[in-house]
Amino acid sequence: MARRDPTLSFLGATGTVTGSRFLVDTGDARVLVDCGMYQGLKRLRLRNWEAPPVPPASVDAVVLTHAHLDHSGMLPALVRDGFSGPIVSTAQTADLATIVMRDSGHLQEEEAEFANKRGFSKHKPARPLYTEDDARAVAGRFHTVAFGARAELPGDMALTLRPAGHILGSATAEIELGSANPRRVLFSGDLGRAGHPLLRPPATPPAVDTVLVESTYGNRRHEPAEEAEAKLADIVTKTAGRGGTVVIPSFAVDRTEVLLWLLRRLRSSGRIPALPVYADSPMALAVLDIYRRAIAEHDPEVQIQPEAGVDPFDPGDLREIHTPDESRQLDSLHGPSIIISASGMATGGRVLHHLERCLPDQRCSVILPGFQAEATRGRLLAEGAKSLKLLGQVVPVRAAIYQLDALSGHADADEVTAWLGSSPRAPKTAYVIHGEPDASRALADRLGTQLGWNAVVPTDGETVRLD
Repeated sequence: MARRDPTLSFLGATGTVTGSRFLVDTGDARVLVDCGMYQGLKRLRLRNWEAPPVPPASVDAVVLTHAHLDHSGMLPALVRDGFSGPIVSTAQTADLATIVMRDSGHLQEEEAEFANKRGFSKHKPARPLYTEDDARAVAGRFHTVAFGARAELPGDMALTLRPAGHILGSATAEIELGSANPRRVLFSGDLGRAGHPLLRPPATPPAVDTVLVESTYGNRRHEPAEEAEAKLADIVTKTAGRGGTVVIPSFAVDRTEVLLWLLRRLRSSGRIPALPVYADSPMALAVLDIYRRAIAEHDPEVQIQPEAGVDPFDPGDLREIHTPDESRQLDSLHGPSIIISASGMATGGRVLHHLERCLPDQRCSVILPGFQAEATRGRLLAEGAKSLKLLGQVVPVRAAIYQLDALSGHADADEVTAWLGSSPRAPKTAYVIHGEPDASRALADRLGTQLGWNAVVPTDGETVRLD
């Protein structure tokens, strides 16, 4: 039988920003790049419960670009259901993903228990997608590689990870297929920004035959970082003047760290008043320690320098909230304060309780510091919802709502195009993924007109040849 050409299948993050999952199949081996969870629209979230698009036992290895849930969140189910190969990533990604997945499993168990107690789930009984124990089982699968080092993959493939500048440990992934006349495929993962306050910019892309590039902000430009800082200072100052609470639904990995760093900077310069800042997320606090350690150890991925005796993430009155009881006590807060709590799109977690208390209060403000996927609570708030369903009940929205996309860790359309344009040569094909349809189409059109590239928006489940 003639040996068939290798293929690439788009098994997620097409037509949406979540659920990243791509399969490289040489005929001799299958490598999955990312294994993310769907978020947002119910029809997408239901896909998390479907049978996987390929049998987990048939996958020989997974390459994980970074730790965010929409890229790593289904690994516990993959391992539970039969995957037994290595998960290849940077060491920082392995550490962070372990925290993220365990928190996800714990949160799902907690939410299922809460739904059963309150009786608002349509499922009797409500059950978790996977458990914390399922997530713990993933930790032993990680095989870590350094940035720039060549790692062998099954089926005569090789991998090189380079800094993506999105979160600590995030990487672009170049997969080389075959040793004789090799073909090279580059996965952008989530691409960071040259102006990230903590991390160094993304590494220049190499010359490859095929590129998969994210398009989260494929049709948008971020406002300058200075303007976003000024807005943040204005929101905090005005909310404090009203005696209200600033609630910030934030991704635990990187967004919380960046926000705390910015609040410290604003407080040090006298641009915001002295306020207690509550970091209410066990996952964020665990991640915070990893970022602190990276700074203290002069990690080459980090661009800020440590200062003796100074916590770069303490705005002056940082209060770390670990237990559920401590979190519940925040309901009785009096006086101005800032609460930063997961999740970043208000899809679950402790932030829902803080929103339940603060959304009806016109003294309060809610800041959405990044992209909000379609149909998430964060997106509904950003679009001007007058009420929001939380924890089985509908609450009115009287608080001021602000979206500060410039605080996002994703590159905007200009930054993605400039990054791709710095490649030594054009690829044969660029596949535009990880974006809502208008954003993906806009970026593909721009790559065609501005760079002269053959840019394509793939469809969900599509398979193409890599010859």
